[in-house]
Amino acid sequence: MKIAIDARTLRTSTGRYIERLIHYLQKIDKKNDYIILLKPKDFDSWQPTNPRFQKVACPYKEYTFAEQIDFKKQLEGLNLDLVHFAMVQQPVWYHASPVVTTMQDLTTVRFRNPDKNPVIFWIKQQIYKWVNKKVARKSAHIITISDFVKNDLVGFTGISPDKITVTLESADELPKGNEPVKDLIGKKFIMYIGRPTPHKNLRRLIDAFALLQKKYPELTLALAGKKDSNYARHEAYVNKHGIKNVVFTDFISDEQLRWMYENTAVYCFPSLSEGFGLPGLEAMLHGAPVASSTTTCLPETHGDAAHYFDPYDVEDIARAIDEILSDEKLRRELIKKGKQHVKTFSWQRMAEQTLAVYEQYGSQNKN
Repeated sequence: MKIAIDARTLRTSTGRYIERLIHYLQKIDKKNDYIILLKPKDFDSWQPTNPRFQKVACPYKEYTFAEQIDFKKQLEGLNLDLVHFAMVQQPVWYHASPVVTTMQDLTTVRFRNPDKNPVIFWIKQQIYKWVNKKVARKSAHIITISDFVKNDLVGFTGISPDKITVTLESADELPKGNEPVKDLIGKKFIMYIGRPTPHKNLRRLIDAFALLQKKYPELTLALAGKKDSNYARHEAYVNKHGIKNVVFTDFISDEQLRWMYENTAVYCFPSLSEGFGLPGLEAMLHGAPVASSTTTCLPETHGDAAHYFDPYDVEDIARAIDEILSDEKLRRELIKKGKQHVKTFSWQRMAEQTLAVYEQYGSQNKN
C-alpha cells in the first residue's frame, strides 16, 4: 500500500504521538510505502530511517481554505491507498482514498479560551463541533488514545463504537543532561508541565499551593511551559494576591524536564479535561509521585499509581498534595507503583495496532 501520514503537528506540543508513531512504524513495517507530510519549517528536522518512508512538504495551515482546497488537491495527486490524519483538522471533502483519523479529545469543543476574541472563538467552536462530527462520520475508521475519548466520541458524534480503535500512548525516558532549572536548585518544589489554558486548571492549583504554604512556607510551585498570554494571566494573579515562591520557568529542554521530574516532591496534574495525560506517565517513569485529578481519562491513564483529588475543590487538591508531602510511606508506594505502571504501556504496541488498522482499511480499497 501507499500510505500518507499527516504529520503537520510533528513539532508542536501535541506532536509526541505522531513522532512516536512514525518512529515505530519505520521499525516494524517493511512492506508498505509511506509519505510523511510535514510543514516546510519542520522539513529538515525529520529524516527517515526506513527507505520505504519519504517526506513531502505540506504548507497548508490548519483551519484555512488552503487546507480544504489545496491540501485536498495535493492528496488526490499522490494516488494513495490510505491517508492517516493525526488530528481532526483535515480536508473534510477528501474522498479519493480511505481515511483514518486520530481524534485526541473533545476539549476544544467544551472549553473556551480567554486568550481569543470571545465572539470569534464561539463561531470557530461551532465550526469545530461540525468538523468533529463530519470527520467522525466520513472516516473509514477512528483511532482514539483512551477508552474515555472513545466513549466521549460515541456520545458526541453518534458513530458506532465498532468504528473506533483505542491505541494507548506511552512514555519515553527523557535524555539526561547537566542543566538543572536554576531557579529550583536546592528548593523543595511541586510541579506542573504543560500549557496554561483554562481546562488545565492552574488557577485552582495556585490557590491550593497558597493553602499549602501555611504548613510548608519554604515550598515552591514550579509551573513549566512556554510563557504566553495565558501564563501572563496566572503571573498577574500570583502577584495580585501576594503568593510567594511560584516559579514560571518558561520553555525548558527535555533534559531540564527530566531533572524536574527526578527532583520534584510531587508532580501535580490538576486538569479538567485530557485525552490521555502523558506527563503523568512521564513523571512516574522518572520517579516522581503523582497527585492527579479524577476527571476524564486520568484515572484510566494513571490507574492505582496516582493519589487522586477532586480538581474543582481547592482544599481537596491541597489535601492530596499534603498527604504525599507528609507521608513518606505513601510517597515511596506511589513511586514504586508508578514505575511498574508505566511498563504496561508501549509505543511499539500502539504502532502495531495502528498498522493493523491500515492493513484492514487500506487493503479494502486496494482490492
